[in-house]
Amino acid sequence: MSESFAKLEKIIDYSFQNKALIGRALTHRSFAYENSAAGQDVEIRNLHNETFEFVGDSVLGLAVAEHLFLKHPELSEGDLTLMKHRIVSAETLAKIGQKLNIGEFIRFGKGEESTGGRRKDALLADTLEAIIAAVFFDSDYMTAGEFVRRILREELQTVTPTSALDYKTLLQEKLQADKRSIPKYSVTKHEGPSHKRTFYVEVGWETGTAQGIGKSIKAAEMKAAEKALEKLAENNA
Repeated sequence: MSESFAKLEKIIDYSFQNKALIGRALTHRSFAYENSAAGQDVEIRNLHNETFEFVGDSVLGLAVAEHLFLKHPELSEGDLTLMKHRIVSAETLAKIGQKLNIGEFIRFGKGEESTGGRRKDALLADTLEAIIAAVFFDSDYMTAGEFVRRILREELQTVTPTSALDYKTLLQEKLQADKRSIPKYSVTKHEGPSHKRTFYVEVGWETGTAQGIGKSIKAAEMKAAEKALEKLAENNA
């Protein structure tokens, strides 16, 4: 694994003093369990990256919050929260994981490997958080914060309150706060040639529905969620 570690260190521009930390950050639970003497060796079974993800998530959140607060002192708590939520989202982290080609270096068990674990967005995002934790344990918060800002440089430079708006998440949080079930999305139809399609999506919840139109399913879902929030706001007015 030493050659793989060296290759990854070059990609992420960080050299580990303790290689065991990056080894653990790259170890999925399935690998640890398959290589722990039929699951009896507790020490080996625990040497996977899930608890590192927990720490990495906290370091990531603090580093991003600190950066946004210092860079945008004029913004409200709500705007800063929206921007932070977008940057630390699994979607953003998975995109960074793909850019850094992290999937190439993760150690999986045979089962997870066979189901395409290296390409799963959730696993890429989780592993990136584990790597952040490994950098933190290998150095200190200041260094880990610099690492976070480096790998998220583009996102931190371009995010705005408007670009960070995630109506799907806001709708789900609104419904959960009102003790309702999560919204359900469905594509009702699509029009146009394959290279230039328009999608129609309906979102439904316990007491209503809303429709959205977009050039992609995701865009149409976002528009439907926005319309749903407007309906809920009108009903509560």
